[in-house]
Amino acid sequence: MTLFFTIVEILGGLLSNSLALLSDSAHMVSDVIALGLSLTAVYLAARKPDHKYTFGFLRFEIIASFLNGLALAAISVGIFIEGILRLIRPQAINLRLMLGVAIVGLLVNLVLTVVLMRQSKKEENLNIKSALWHFFGDLLSSVGIIVSSLLIFITGYTLFDPLVSMMIGGIIFYGGAKIIRESYLILMESVPTTFDLEAIRNDIQSAPGVVDVHEMHLWAISTDHYSLSAHVFVREDADPLRTIRTINHLLKETYGIEHLTIQAEHPAIHDHGEYGKQFLASH
Repeated sequence: MTLFFTIVEILGGLLSNSLALLSDSAHMVSDVIALGLSLTAVYLAARKPDHKYTFGFLRFEIIASFLNGLALAAISVGIFIEGILRLIRPQAINLRLMLGVAIVGLLVNLVLTVVLMRQSKKEENLNIKSALWHFFGDLLSSVGIIVSSLLIFITGYTLFDPLVSMMIGGIIFYGGAKIIRESYLILMESVPTTFDLEAIRNDIQSAPGVVDVHEMHLWAISTDHYSLSAHVFVREDADPLRTIRTINHLLKETYGIEHLTIQAEHPAIHDHGEYGKQFLASH
């Protein structure tokens, strides 16, 4: 549906000389690529890990999201530049053709946006969100083109075409920037915003037998796949295996983190320099 309407909109934009239609058709081209990336990501994410890719291909979803975000940002900048040129040199527009194509586009994009919105409610997936932002931008574009067509018909001023296009470009840029930021944070393995690292550290340290928590890392492989690793100093009189089991259960039940690597240590055996010496007396 997206590819078919992209061809229709390119032809309609060229024949009507509408920047709004042409800018939206450029965005639709990116939608076709974005959907291709998203589908590829879904396919790869379903593949099992192997000896080389031990986490599987879950991270490709984030790479696809990052590329989709870049595409949104780049297209919006192009729309803005072309809009300025059209403001400087206004051009005649075929309103009937422009409006007709926009109405068809509104119906197509409305169907596609509703489908993806339903899917995004079922699961928190940045890959789906990035594809949804593409279609949300297209839906706004179609509404904007219809509004600009009516304004041009009423007032006779063709400047509404580039003005509306630039407004749409700004909204698309916001969506792209948001997707870029979220995917960048995951690719940089930053602590997911849904977690409080210090609160988790305190909870681990409150487990029986635990004296200290260090070398703690929490990151996301994909949107909803979290991993945590930590080293813990355990008292000599405590059973390290029981302590690790307690921590694993705590993190799974409290925070929903299931992929865990907890290493039990003792400062007298595992050298931690000056940092470890302060815990020797407590053991």
